[in-house]
Amino acid sequence: MLPGMPAYPVAEARQPVLPGLEGLTDPAAPDDPELAAVAAELSALDADGARMAGAIRGALDLLLDGQHTGRYRWDQLHKTEKTHAGTLVEIALARTLHLADGQALDYTIAGADVDCKFSHRMGGWMIPPEADGQLLLLVQASDEDGAWSAGLVRAAEEHLRTAGNRDGKRTLNERGRAAVCWLHARAPLQENALIRLPAAEVAAIFAAGSGQQRVNELFRRAQRMRVSRTVVATVARQDDYMKRVRDGGGARDQLRAEGIVIFGDYAGDQVLAGALGLPRPGPGEFVSARLARRIPPDDGRSIRLEGADWVLASPAEHPRPAPALPR
Repeated sequence: MLPGMPAYPVAEARQPVLPGLEGLTDPAAPDDPELAAVAAELSALDADGARMAGAIRGALDLLLDGQHTGRYRWDQLHKTEKTHAGTLVEIALARTLHLADGQALDYTIAGADVDCKFSHRMGGWMIPPEADGQLLLLVQASDEDGAWSAGLVRAAEEHLRTAGNRDGKRTLNERGRAAVCWLHARAPLQENALIRLPAAEVAAIFAAGSGQQRVNELFRRAQRMRVSRTVVATVARQDDYMKRVRDGGGARDQLRAEGIVIFGDYAGDQVLAGALGLPRPGPGEFVSARLARRIPPDDGRSIRLEGADWVLASPAEHPRPAPALPR
């Protein structure tokens, strides 16, 4: 991505359109009171889904282990690792939402046993025989889509396909998929900037010689995008990866000569990024952008730093040193 080039848009919440959602919005006459009670309990624990989203993001990042492996995509995982993803998501949700262990299944929620099933692909949940007739918490997440979903369904016989493998695991049939009551449907998953960048840009980032050079290249090429600490760690491949970003010799200092500033999750940085129309970095996130001095009569978005007004630089503008962000 060239300096000043527009970033890939951040995934935004969409109006849920998946079947079954209306079952949760009209609790007056639930056809499964136990499911309705579990849904109400989960909603009370995490109304906006932020805690679940964080747990899922953390589980996927733990599985990829980018800091030590350099991996950042689902298809880079081994088959056995993909199978382990469900266990990591199950544990992460239990810890984050403080869910009690189940009697026979994963959790006890609102007095009911609930089994947690994860799939990278919508509809790919494998349901074991011990969950027959029980409540399922179905979780799906994909970095490629930048979205995650979670819903509840009863593993009733009429909702399941005939067993197709030796261990008796089954998938939902069409009726079962339509019966899922979605707590969160295609909600935004904290984006992975390496997924959003073109393959050639990512290759250029990883081709840089040292950890510091790779981090510098990351912020050159992933401008106007949210970049998480996990992505920085994946690129740096070092224990002290955050040092590669900070002032005092990191990317913030080294890229300033090129006109590039790196906004962090400081409150002041968030305000400045928002004033320029950039994505506001959330906790543990960064947003880089190349700046240029505002030239009257330009009356577009600008911020005032070091006694001058600064705007987002266009690709045609010659790079000039940027101001330091206030600390």
